[in-house]
Amino acid sequence: MGGQACILYGAAEFSRDVDWAVDPVPENLDALREALAALPAEPVFVPPLSSEVLRRGHACHFRSAAPEDHGLHIHILSVMRGVDPFPALWERRVELELLGAGRIAVLALPDLVLSKKTQRDKDWPMVRRLIEADALRHGASPPPGRVEFWLSEARSPELLRDLAARHPVEAAEVSRRRPALAAVLAGDLPAAARALAEEERSERERDREYWAPLRAELERWRFEARGDSGT
Repeated sequence: MGGQACILYGAAEFSRDVDWAVDPVPENLDALREALAALPAEPVFVPPLSSEVLRRGHACHFRSAAPEDHGLHIHILSVMRGVDPFPALWERRVELELLGAGRIAVLALPDLVLSKKTQRDKDWPMVRRLIEADALRHGASPPPGRVEFWLSEARSPELLRDLAARHPVEAAEVSRRRPALAAVLAGDLPAAARALAEEERSERERDREYWAPLRAELERWRFEARGDSGT
């Protein structure tokens, strides 16, 4: 998941880290600890890697000590806001080819897009590029359900207009629940742009609300860690 997955889907992003979604059952975490030790990678920040921490929605962070990785950061998550639980993600996973590593499991594109709807400025252009790249790649022969996904998630009035022109039946259906698309069908692209901006604002606010208690808990852990160290 994360920036490396975006690269594999054709929405190029320069990323200095790698994010992994894991099922935090004991055997998985044992295997993960072995892999991190073999890299080798060292933990950074808090909290420590544990099933309880991951299930609460926190990320656990590591830094590779392998010289060729130049301090690559590794982030481990199990729960993401607005995204289905891990078993569903795993069931929908896509296997893509990674140069030098072979085939690896990657979040399905709709799940990756949902995971990118955060309060971070850099994520929203990436959502737009992911949709645009996928619509360009599969536009001539969309996989089942893909047209509805594009119409539901596209981030530009122009792409929505083009998609609606090619898929009027699906566009009419999706427009009932997406004001931005309804504005496009009415021929009002400025109104569509405003509706898209409101979608983004609302998602950013939900993300801030989701993270507020987790950030407070993280700050408490950091304070306790500083106290334990005597600093």
